[in-house]
Amino acid sequence: MEEVIHARGHENVSAEHASTFEITTDDFLTPAGDCILAIEADRTPADFDPEFVEACGSADAAITMTIEADGYEQTVSGRGHPDFELDSDRSMVGRTSDYIDERTFVVGCEFAAEGFDRELVSVLAEGADVTVTVTVDS
Repeated sequence: MEEVIHARGHENVSAEHASTFEITTDDFLTPAGDCILAIEADRTPADFDPEFVEACGSADAAITMTIEADGYEQTVSGRGHPDFELDSDRSMVGRTSDYIDERTFVVGCEFAAEGFDRELVSVLAEGADVTVTVTVDS
């Protein structure tokens, strides 16, 4: 199953955070938001199909997020968790840790914002249109 989100980059995208990455519906980004990859997302976990949300709630779920912008594409993988709420209407956060809050959609990720390809980060910082595809296999 998959969910697709459309967003855009921003001049303050730096992707320097060591343990998280984030996609937000906010229409602004300050330099302090070093985990944020894209803004103005048209959907959040609160909009996801209930079957998709249920599948993400399995500890055995393999969750991947692919981000595409201006010809660049990168995928990061992690896993689901029974404690996921997936009801944030503002943002979605991927984590290398097992920490969970209402924004968390994947834990145990292989890397965080700082692990994204620098060429992809450059086009995000130029404000490129972004497609985020989240896939779950349970």
